[in-house]
Amino acid sequence: MSDLQALLLGIIQGLTEYLPVSSSGHLEIGKMLLGIDPETGGLQFDIVVHVATVMATLVILMREILWILKGLVKFEWNDETKYTLNIIVSMIPIAIVGLCFKDSIEGLYANEHVRTMVVGVCLLITAALLTLTHFYNGKEKENLSPLDSFIIGIAQAVAVLPGLSRSGSTIATGLLLGNNKKKLAQFSFLMVIPPILGEALLDFKHLISPSAEYLAEHGASAPLSASALSIGFLAAFVAGCFACKWMISIVKKCKLIYFGIYCAIAGTLVLILG
Repeated sequence: MSDLQALLLGIIQGLTEYLPVSSSGHLEIGKMLLGIDPETGGLQFDIVVHVATVMATLVILMREILWILKGLVKFEWNDETKYTLNIIVSMIPIAIVGLCFKDSIEGLYANEHVRTMVVGVCLLITAALLTLTHFYNGKEKENLSPLDSFIIGIAQAVAVLPGLSRSGSTIATGLLLGNNKKKLAQFSFLMVIPPILGEALLDFKHLISPSAEYLAEHGASAPLSASALSIGFLAAFVAGCFACKWMISIVKKCKLIYFGIYCAIAGTLVLILG
């Protein structure tokens, strides 16, 4: 992977992690268009750019994170504690999927042709979800409940499939449940921080000291250069900061239909050209 390719893929990851168009799907499409060999540091690069977008979330939502932490250290049942509980509840489905079904899900699209088909179909599903939010006009709730958090967490767990947007699925599910759109985007971005960091740490452990089973499944990928990893990280971080702020503004205005149209076009093209 060249430095230019790392720059382009970092920008793609940073933008699409927050926009409801599927970062994993677009990262796969980007690699295919750039002709990048998946065995050339693919997992290594994916970990780096995902961590970069988490760092972008921490920067953009620092005020909200500090608000939560200040409330937690009071050791009382307050709004901050309730918010934290909702985040923990939302993590349960993705934890179950990650621990029990990760290998099975990855096996569904291990083949390049199957993976392309999965990306195309899931982009169309994302388009349908985003379109539904445009026509839904139910009564808006003021506060997110633990039950809603769990349902939103299920949407996040299902979105492990490439092409099914995590932010699009969680935000659309929250809106269809009638949750406050001004608070929903930041909750969607905060709830993903622990799972992404946990998965990155697990994958990083495999990269540092791979087991025989891991090497048999993933192969011995050639390591990337430090410059490619650094450029990818910085590109994903800067683009992620921009996209995170932009997406929060978009959700407040509930203008997700345009991303639905984009996903429908992108999914159709992937299925036709794939």
